[in-house]
Amino acid sequence: MSSIGTGYDLSVTTFSPDGRVFQVEYAAKAVDNSGTVVGIKCKDGVVFGVEKLIVSKMLLEGSNRRIHAVQRHAAMAMAGVAADGRQIVSRARAEANNYENFYGDEIPIKELCDRVASYVHLSTLYWWLRPFGSAAILGGYDRDGPQLYMIEPSGVAYRYFGAAVGKGRQAAKTEIEKLKLSELTCREGVKEVAKIIYGIHDEAKDKAFELEMSWICDETNKVHQRVPADLLEEAKAAAKAALEEDMDAD
Repeated sequence: MSSIGTGYDLSVTTFSPDGRVFQVEYAAKAVDNSGTVVGIKCKDGVVFGVEKLIVSKMLLEGSNRRIHAVQRHAAMAMAGVAADGRQIVSRARAEANNYENFYGDEIPIKELCDRVASYVHLSTLYWWLRPFGSAAILGGYDRDGPQLYMIEPSGVAYRYFGAAVGKGRQAAKTEIEKLKLSELTCREGVKEVAKIIYGIHDEAKDKAFELEMSWICDETNKVHQRVPADLLEEAKAAAKAALEEDMDAD
Protein backbone atom coordinates (compact mmCIF):
# COMPACT_ATOMS: atom_id res chain seq x y z
CA MET A 1 0.00 0.00 0.00
CA SER A 2 2.85 2.40 0.80
CA SER A 3 4.08 2.39 -2.81
CA ILE A 4 1.01 4.36 -3.98
CA GLY A 5 1.07 6.84 -1.10
CA THR A 6 -2.16 5.70 0.63
CA GLY A 7 -2.22 7.31 4.06
CA TYR A 8 1.33 8.61 3.76
CA ASP A 9 0.74 11.54 1.42
CA LEU A 10 -1.45 13.69 3.68
CA SER A 11 1.44 15.66 5.15
CA VAL A 12 4.87 16.65 3.89
CA THR A 13 6.35 15.64 7.27
CA THR A 14 5.25 11.99 6.93
CA PHE A 15 7.64 9.35 5.62
CA SER A 16 6.26 6.18 4.05
CA PRO A 17 7.63 2.86 5.42
CA ASP A 18 10.07 2.69 2.48
CA GLY A 19 11.43 6.17 3.26
CA ARG A 20 9.64 8.28 0.65
CA VAL A 21 8.00 11.69 1.02
CA PHE A 22 5.10 11.56 -1.41
CA GLN A 23 4.25 15.27 -1.32
CA VAL A 24 7.73 16.06 -2.64
CA GLU A 25 7.28 13.46 -5.38
CA TYR A 26 3.94 15.03 -6.34
CA ALA A 27 5.67 18.42 -6.58
CA ALA A 28 8.28 16.86 -8.88
CA LYS A 29 5.42 15.47 -11.01
CA ALA A 30 4.00 19.01 -11.39
CA VAL A 31 7.40 20.07 -12.74
CA ASP A 32 7.51 17.10 -15.14
CA ASN A 33 4.16 18.14 -16.63
CA SER A 34 5.31 21.65 -17.54
CA GLY A 35 6.98 22.93 -20.70
CA THR A 36 10.65 22.02 -21.11
CA VAL A 37 13.30 24.37 -19.72
CA VAL A 38 16.92 24.14 -20.89
CA GLY A 39 20.05 25.83 -19.58
CA ILE A 40 23.59 25.41 -20.93
CA LYS A 41 26.96 26.77 -19.81
CA CYS A 42 29.06 27.82 -22.79
CA LYS A 43 32.69 28.97 -22.79
CA ASP A 44 31.69 32.65 -22.56
CA GLY A 45 28.43 32.56 -20.60
CA VAL A 46 25.07 30.93 -19.93
CA VAL A 47 22.02 30.50 -22.20
CA PHE A 48 18.43 29.79 -21.06
CA GLY A 49 15.61 28.50 -23.25
CA VAL A 50 11.98 27.79 -22.32
CA GLU A 51 9.23 26.00 -24.20
CA LYS A 52 6.40 28.18 -22.90
CA LEU A 53 3.15 26.38 -23.74
CA ILE A 54 0.36 28.69 -24.91
CA VAL A 55 -2.77 27.82 -22.92
CA SER A 56 -5.05 30.22 -24.84
CA LYS A 57 -4.99 31.81 -28.30
CA MET A 58 -6.00 35.10 -26.67
CA LEU A 59 -2.83 35.33 -24.57
CA LEU A 60 -0.66 38.33 -25.31
CA GLU A 61 2.80 37.36 -26.57
CA GLY A 62 5.44 37.65 -23.86
CA SER A 63 3.01 37.38 -20.94
CA ASN A 64 3.55 35.08 -17.95
CA ARG A 65 7.31 34.89 -18.41
CA ARG A 66 9.27 31.88 -17.24
CA ILE A 67 12.74 33.48 -17.23
CA HIS A 68 13.36 36.10 -14.55
CA ALA A 69 16.34 38.33 -13.73
CA VAL A 70 17.52 37.96 -10.12
CA GLN A 71 20.32 40.54 -10.26
CA ARG A 72 22.29 42.07 -13.11
CA HIS A 73 24.58 39.05 -13.19
CA ALA A 74 22.09 36.25 -12.38
CA ALA A 75 18.79 34.85 -13.66
CA MET A 76 16.40 31.93 -13.18
CA ALA A 77 14.38 29.87 -15.65
CA MET A 78 11.37 28.22 -14.01
CA ALA A 79 9.53 24.96 -14.76
CA GLY A 80 6.35 23.77 -13.06
CA VAL A 81 3.71 25.93 -11.37
CA ALA A 82 4.41 29.49 -12.55
CA ALA A 83 3.12 31.16 -9.36
CA ASP A 84 5.38 28.98 -7.19
CA GLY A 85 8.28 29.89 -9.47
CA ARG A 86 7.65 33.61 -8.99
CA GLN A 87 7.76 33.12 -5.22
CA ILE A 88 11.17 31.41 -5.49
CA VAL A 89 12.46 34.22 -7.73
CA SER A 90 11.19 36.80 -5.23
CA ARG A 91 13.15 35.09 -2.46
CA ALA A 92 16.25 34.88 -4.66
CA ARG A 93 16.07 38.63 -5.32
CA ALA A 94 15.72 39.35 -1.60
CA GLU A 95 18.75 37.17 -0.78
CA ALA A 96 20.82 38.82 -3.53
CA ASN A 97 19.91 42.31 -2.28
CA ASN A 98 20.61 41.38 1.36
CA TYR A 99 24.06 40.07 0.42
CA GLU A 100 24.89 43.19 -1.58
CA ASN A 101 23.70 45.51 1.20
CA PHE A 102 25.78 43.64 3.81
CA TYR A 103 28.98 42.89 1.83
CA GLY A 104 28.85 45.65 -0.80
CA ASP A 105 29.33 43.19 -3.66
CA GLU A 106 27.21 41.05 -5.97
CA ILE A 107 26.32 37.66 -4.51
CA PRO A 108 28.34 34.69 -5.88
CA ILE A 109 26.13 32.28 -7.82
CA LYS A 110 27.00 29.34 -5.55
CA GLU A 111 26.00 31.31 -2.44
CA LEU A 112 22.75 32.39 -4.10
CA CYS A 113 22.01 28.78 -5.06
CA ASP A 114 22.66 27.55 -1.50
CA ARG A 115 20.36 30.18 0.01
CA VAL A 116 17.50 29.58 -2.44
CA ALA A 117 17.83 25.78 -2.16
CA SER A 118 17.60 26.08 1.64
CA TYR A 119 14.44 28.16 1.28
CA VAL A 120 12.87 25.59 -1.08
CA HIS A 121 13.84 22.78 1.30
CA LEU A 122 12.18 24.65 4.17
CA SER A 123 8.79 23.98 2.55
CA THR A 124 9.33 20.25 2.97
CA LEU A 125 9.83 20.45 6.76
CA TYR A 126 6.58 21.85 8.17
CA TRP A 127 3.15 20.25 7.99
CA TRP A 128 1.35 23.56 7.32
CA LEU A 129 3.37 24.15 4.12
CA ARG A 130 3.40 22.32 0.83
CA PRO A 131 6.51 21.86 -1.33
CA PHE A 132 7.00 24.25 -4.23
CA GLY A 133 5.68 22.69 -7.43
CA SER A 134 8.48 24.36 -9.33
CA ALA A 135 12.12 23.71 -10.25
CA ALA A 136 14.63 26.44 -11.08
CA ILE A 137 17.61 26.52 -13.41
CA LEU A 138 19.84 29.23 -11.95
CA GLY A 139 22.62 30.73 -14.01
CA GLY A 140 24.97 33.66 -13.77
CA TYR A 141 28.41 35.14 -14.30
CA ASP A 142 30.58 35.95 -11.28
CA ARG A 143 34.29 36.11 -10.44
CA ASP A 144 34.55 32.35 -11.06
CA GLY A 145 33.11 32.70 -14.57
CA PRO A 146 29.83 31.32 -15.92
CA GLN A 147 27.86 29.14 -13.47
CA LEU A 148 24.79 26.93 -13.91
CA TYR A 149 22.78 25.18 -11.17
CA MET A 150 19.44 23.43 -10.93
CA ILE A 151 17.30 23.55 -7.77
CA GLU A 152 14.71 20.77 -7.44
CA PRO A 153 11.41 20.90 -5.45
CA SER A 154 13.05 18.85 -2.68
CA GLY A 155 15.65 21.58 -2.12
CA VAL A 156 18.45 19.54 -3.68
CA ALA A 157 20.74 21.57 -5.95
CA TYR A 158 23.48 20.47 -8.35
CA ARG A 159 25.94 22.31 -10.56
CA TYR A 160 25.73 21.48 -14.26
CA PHE A 161 27.35 22.06 -17.65
CA GLY A 162 23.87 21.68 -19.15
CA ALA A 163 20.51 21.02 -17.50
CA ALA A 164 16.96 20.31 -18.62
CA VAL A 165 13.71 20.01 -16.70
CA GLY A 166 10.05 19.64 -17.65
CA LYS A 167 8.12 17.38 -19.99
CA GLY A 168 10.89 16.75 -22.53
CA ARG A 169 13.81 16.71 -20.10
CA GLN A 170 15.11 13.26 -21.02
CA ALA A 171 15.26 13.93 -24.77
CA ALA A 172 16.73 17.38 -24.10
CA LYS A 173 19.47 15.92 -21.86
CA THR A 174 20.38 13.44 -24.60
CA GLU A 175 20.79 16.31 -27.09
CA ILE A 176 22.74 18.47 -24.62
CA GLU A 177 25.21 15.62 -24.05
CA LYS A 178 26.04 15.66 -27.78
CA LEU A 179 27.21 19.29 -27.63
CA LYS A 180 30.82 20.32 -27.02
CA LEU A 181 29.86 22.98 -24.49
CA SER A 182 33.45 23.98 -23.63
CA GLU A 183 33.98 25.06 -27.27
CA LEU A 184 30.55 26.62 -27.82
CA THR A 185 30.00 30.39 -27.76
CA CYS A 186 26.71 31.73 -26.39
CA ARG A 187 25.72 32.98 -29.86
CA GLU A 188 26.06 29.40 -31.14
CA GLY A 189 24.45 28.12 -27.93
CA VAL A 190 21.28 30.14 -28.58
CA LYS A 191 20.80 28.29 -31.89
CA GLU A 192 21.54 24.90 -30.31
CA VAL A 193 19.03 25.45 -27.48
CA ALA A 194 16.38 26.54 -30.01
CA LYS A 195 17.03 23.36 -32.03
CA ILE A 196 16.69 21.22 -28.91
CA ILE A 197 13.37 22.78 -27.86
CA TYR A 198 11.87 22.65 -31.35
CA GLY A 199 13.13 19.08 -31.75
CA ILE A 200 11.52 17.72 -28.58
CA HIS A 201 8.21 19.59 -28.98
CA ASP A 202 5.52 17.17 -30.15
CA GLU A 203 2.99 19.16 -32.20
CA ALA A 204 0.56 16.24 -32.23
CA LYS A 205 0.34 15.97 -28.43
CA ASP A 206 1.39 19.37 -27.06
CA LYS A 207 -0.18 22.81 -27.31
CA ALA A 208 1.45 25.51 -29.42
CA PHE A 209 4.39 27.16 -27.68
CA GLU A 210 6.37 30.36 -27.52
CA LEU A 211 10.17 30.13 -27.36
CA GLU A 212 11.52 32.34 -24.58
CA MET A 213 15.30 32.84 -24.41
CA SER A 214 17.84 34.90 -22.50
CA TRP A 215 21.60 34.91 -21.91
CA ILE A 216 24.40 36.21 -19.69
CA CYS A 217 27.72 36.35 -21.51
CA ASP A 218 30.74 38.42 -22.57
CA GLU A 219 28.67 39.87 -25.42
CA THR A 220 26.20 41.36 -22.90
CA ASN A 221 29.02 42.57 -20.59
CA LYS A 222 28.12 39.77 -18.13
CA VAL A 223 24.64 41.21 -17.62
CA HIS A 224 21.44 39.18 -17.96
CA GLN A 225 19.46 40.18 -21.07
CA ARG A 226 16.78 38.81 -23.35
CA VAL A 227 18.24 37.33 -26.52
CA PRO A 228 17.99 40.08 -29.21
CA ALA A 229 14.94 39.69 -31.48
CA ASP A 230 17.01 39.29 -34.67
CA LEU A 231 19.16 36.52 -33.17
CA LEU A 232 16.06 34.82 -31.73
CA GLU A 233 14.37 34.81 -35.15
CA GLU A 234 17.58 33.48 -36.72
CA ALA A 235 17.71 30.69 -34.12
CA LYS A 236 14.04 29.80 -34.70
CA ALA A 237 14.61 29.64 -38.48
CA ALA A 238 17.67 27.41 -38.03
CA ALA A 239 15.72 25.14 -35.63
CA LYS A 240 12.80 24.78 -38.04
CA ALA A 241 15.16 24.08 -40.94
CA ALA A 242 16.97 21.39 -38.90
CA LEU A 243 13.61 19.86 -37.99
CA GLU A 244 12.54 19.68 -41.63
CA GLU A 245 15.86 18.09 -42.57
CA ASP A 246 15.38 15.40 -39.94
CA MET A 247 11.84 14.71 -41.19
CA ASP A 248 13.06 14.46 -44.80
CA ALA A 249 15.85 12.09 -43.70
CA ASP A 250 13.27 9.85 -41.99
